Amino acid sequence: MTIFSRLFGRPSILATETPKGPWGSGGDNSNGGGSEGGPRNPWAVPPGGRKGAPTPTALDDFLRRARGGGGGGGGFGGGMPNANARTLWLIGTGIIVVVWILLTSIHQIRPEQRGVVTYFGRYVGTLDPGISLTPPAPIASVRKIDVQQIRTENFPTGDGENLMLTGDQNIVDLAYSVRWDISSPRDFAFQLKDPQDTVRATAESAMRAVLATTTLNQAIGAGRQEMEQRVAEATQRILNDYQAGIRIQGVAIKQAAAPASIVEDFNAVTAAQQEAVANLNKSESYAQQVIARAQGEAEQFNKVYEQYRLAPEVTRRRMYYETMEAVLARTDKTIVEPRGVVPYLTAPGARTVPDAGSTVAPTPAAPATEAGR
Repeated sequence: MTIFSRLFGRPSILATETPKGPWGSGGDNSNGGGSEGGPRNPWAVPPGGRKGAPTPTALDDFLRRARGGGGGGGGFGGGMPNANARTLWLIGTGIIVVVWILLTSIHQIRPEQRGVVTYFGRYVGTLDPGISLTPPAPIASVRKIDVQQIRTENFPTGDGENLMLTGDQNIVDLAYSVRWDISSPRDFAFQLKDPQDTVRATAESAMRAVLATTTLNQAIGAGRQEMEQRVAEATQRILNDYQAGIRIQGVAIKQAAAPASIVEDFNAVTAAQQEAVANLNKSESYAQQVIARAQGEAEQFNKVYEQYRLAPEVTRRRMYYETMEAVLARTDKTIVEPRGVVPYLTAPGARTVPDAGSTVAPTPAAPATEAGR
């Protein structure tokens, strides 16, 4: 029983009031015998100690002192804690409490951060950048939130496809990103359970809604900028309804193309559309040229008409001469001279054909007279 008294730090009644046995009284077991000099107890530890028994270590001595050992009862760990042990415990406890208060009461907020303060889980205020003091935990809790960090959500997250349906019943593989930051630390901390998942779900829903009213040509062509603006506005409107405390910085469409399975057919359709546009441009250009030429001729005719109104006979004769000159200049000419008519002056390259009944050779050309003309 002496062993149990050493372990639990209190004297054993059986160890101190053991009745006399065949080996003497139990008042003193240091030599294994009684006070009357009886035979030694064969179960007691010899006066010189048990042979081969381990010596107490520094840890054993510290535990013994912590349990209040060293005084009263004759046992190894018996008795109440002494004054020195209580002092050590009080000092250690005080140091731990002071360190805990310092660590949980002083908060350093960086310039890009804001601190959301709660008392027993209830919001009480927001800490600005600098060093602030609050009650220690668990009374007060401070959550530091970075309000200047721009977070980016990419769609899709991996290398897979992100297929969406356009307004003209075409499928497009769309890759885009959404940038956002925190506008209200309080709402961000309490209104949403998982803000990142909420932003992703909201942005994807807004993109599908906008793409459902957009044609394929607009999605892969010049309509991207308008789509980005509409998606950003729709996403921000939904998050404001949630009071999420999140501000959408922008939406960027990285890729808009046909799915890989039909990319060849899609390229053929695109090439045909481009060729049709090129042909349409050519036809419009030709039409403009024809219209311009017609307008020029009409303007010229109007000018001639003005001259005709001033001198009709002279204008008609001049127009006749100009027309005949333009027609005869592009054809070979044959001059047939009737009998008895003085021939014209032979022009270079011109030939004369005599009358069928004439046997007289053509006379040399003579100067033309006014009557011959």
